[in-house]
Amino acid sequence: MSDAQTEAMVLDVKGLRTVFFTNSGLFKAVDDVSFSVRRGETLAIVGESGCGKSVTALSVMRLVPDPPGRIVGGSIMLEGTDILSLDESEMRAIRGNRISMIFQEPMSALNPVFTVGDQVAEVARIHAGIGRKKSWERAVETLALTGIPAPEERAKQYPHQLSGGMRQRVLIAMALIMKPALIIADEPTTALDVTIQAQILDLLVHLQKEFGTSILMITHDLGVIAETTSRVIVMYAGEIVEEASVTELFARPHHPYTEGLMHSMPHIGHDQERLNVIPGTVPAPTNWPHGCRFRERCPYSWELPEREHPPLYDVGAGHISRCHLAREPERRNHPHQPLVVQEGVGAA
Repeated sequence: MSDAQTEAMVLDVKGLRTVFFTNSGLFKAVDDVSFSVRRGETLAIVGESGCGKSVTALSVMRLVPDPPGRIVGGSIMLEGTDILSLDESEMRAIRGNRISMIFQEPMSALNPVFTVGDQVAEVARIHAGIGRKKSWERAVETLALTGIPAPEERAKQYPHQLSGGMRQRVLIAMALIMKPALIIADEPTTALDVTIQAQILDLLVHLQKEFGTSILMITHDLGVIAETTSRVIVMYAGEIVEEASVTELFARPHHPYTEGLMHSMPHIGHDQERLNVIPGTVPAPTNWPHGCRFRERCPYSWELPEREHPPLYDVGAGHISRCHLAREPERRNHPHQPLVVQEGVGAA
């Protein structure tokens, strides 16, 4: 990698493996995951519950609970520093400073006994080493940047006095106050109604353009990534199954799992009383199946996916897919298992 490429790379994850030791066995939550985030880029990780996307985010933040979880392999380079080699005190100096996280449930992420202004200001006090007056002023300025009206008054309020959308803006202010290189947004709009969701996503896009911060967006909602991200990773059963630009992914999904996610989306203007769903369930992470992990739910599966675990194939235009259809594309013309249809249900 050239010096210019290294400079442009904010996050570089290689071969990440995160496991949980449980009574049921070894839970392989993240299994050999590699990706990178460039400066100023928004990268989305998409997948249904249990695919490993949130554990990937927690691994990058070094917040995997130990025990029972542990990062057992790979490297995580943040602006050229391998954060897996840092001790906890060194990691605390980076967490909230060069890398921040917006959690999906603002009510549980905020402390109910402190004002929101105190909680935002605390980040600046710890990482910038400034006094209470200056940190409070910076907190109010940052709250104003997130679109909170009358930020001086709102800063004196407690989390329960704010709406869900306002609380989410407070979390964004906490993540942004130190102007980090990378923000991880873990399902940042899940607990909000549709109108507020759009406002929060627009806010993230606006702030990213203003500050040049990179964003790693964790979501199960393809509608979220369509408007906010430049590149998409699709995860299934603990591993990456597809990666492409958002334009390329929507125009030409290659992996059958991605196809299933696309088909499960409701389409405005279509007379669609029932939504398509992907048949079956995600296999148990304590015993990933041999061969392709999606094969039992796949409409195209044949002998090769049962026999060989697929690598990530290059399918052109910077698009990669973990599917043997890249080797035998003619198999796509003979699906054997149509998508199951259920009333009022879609893939998460």
